[in-house]
Amino acid sequence: QVQLVESGGGLVQAGGSLRLSCAASGSIFSINAMGWYRQASGKQRELVAAITSGGSTNYADSVKGRFTISRDNAANTVYLQMNSLKPEDTAVYYCNAQGTISTRVTYPQLWGQGTLVTVSS
Repeated sequence: QVQLVESGGGLVQAGGSLRLSCAASGSIFSINAMGWYRQASGKQRELVAAITSGGSTNYADSVKGRFTISRDNAANTVYLQMNSLKPEDTAVYYCNAQGTISTRVTYPQLWGQGTLVTVSS
């Protein structure tokens, strides 16, 4: 069974940086796209950034120039480097994988358990 395991959340002051990591565990052949979503209290979940297996990236306007997504295809891991953090970046951040092909089954979409990022002013 394939799972996404996130790490790297925490408390940081405004202007600081954090790096999130998400590793897909299990017998995986490939993952099409990986990304990060976030959900602030009382708000809907929104896309933060995504990256394809070929390296094409997509960012929410609110994080462009501050956040960088990257991935290690061999390790089935995606990262989110977050710089110049703002209080409005406070949210639970969820890792997402689309099109995961494993030895037994293809998973159209997988989600991690979420990691809390809190930015204090």
